[in-house]
Amino acid sequence: MNEGQAGSDPSARRTRLRAYQEQLLERMQAAKSGSGAPIQQLGMQVGAGRYLLDLLEAGEIVSLATPTPVPLTLPWYLGLANVRGTLVGVIDLARYLGEDAPLPSGPAARMITFAPPLGFNCALLADRVYGLRQASAMTREGDALRDAEGTLWTPLSLAALVREERFLHVARATGSTTQPPR
Repeated sequence: MNEGQAGSDPSARRTRLRAYQEQLLERMQAAKSGSGAPIQQLGMQVGAGRYLLDLLEAGEIVSLATPTPVPLTLPWYLGLANVRGTLVGVIDLARYLGEDAPLPSGPAARMITFAPPLGFNCALLADRVYGLRQASAMTREGDALRDAEGTLWTPLSLAALVREERFLHVARATGSTTQPPR
């Protein structure tokens, strides 16, 4: 059965969503108590890199939406997109990190929104989402982790990202030295 057929059955979708929510709740409770199975992370590809996101920081994974450009913003800030009635800023993380990669496109490309507790209506573009990865089963190599297949993954904290001064200032410098009135 292809993805389009599986997505057309509302009952099956609700069942999968309910199972996913129950698994996520169990993981969140295990994380708070410090017991239970090791916490898994969401694996994604952005440009040439593979990243691991904490499930508590990641929101929804949604299909690509064409953002509406916002004038006078930096090239990595692609604009605003409507995700289920909420406007989110769309970030090309590859460009933000200094990579000269083409914009994600195709059936595997997704947007990953930030979790509501972060208080930041934003989404990262991902070339591909790999699903859950168990970081505790990987070996540490400097700041990265290597899985059993030899793939290198870089942990990415969305909470730390929204505290970065450069990430918070999406406006492009216009060259004007005039200060706004106070």
